[in-house]
Formats: sequence, structure tokens, C-alpha cells
Amino acid sequence: MSEAPFVPREKILEKQRFFQNVQKHTYLKGRYDAITSVGIPLALAATSLFLIGRGIYNMSHGIGKKE
Repeated sequence: MSEAPFVPREKILEKQRFFQNVQKHTYLKGRYDAITSVGIPLALAATSLFLIGRGIYNMSHGIGKKE
């Protein structure tokens, strides 16, 4: 008595062939993987650079000091 697999073997082999033939990085092979592995880190880096730059500008001009 063996249990039936969750996904048919043919679908697994088809997906394996697809992922082995795509000539991209393995972390960019899915449909939305480029957004999560490239877009989000770029947005975080840009936001942090903006906030650091604004803080340096405010410190150098004495803006927002508590008396």
C-alpha cells in the first residue's frame, strides 16, 4: 500500500527540464523572483541612502536641533 504522490511525475519532470534549460541565475527563474531578489533590496538601499543624506544635511545646517 503506497501513497499516491502529490504531483504527477510527468509535471515534475517537465518543471525540472524547464528550470535546467533556462540560462538565468537560479534565484531569478520564477515569475516574481526578480522583484524580490533585486527590486526590494534596491528600494531599501535607495531609501537608506536618502535618509542618511538628509540626516547629514540637517546636521551640517543645524536643522532640527533641540534647544
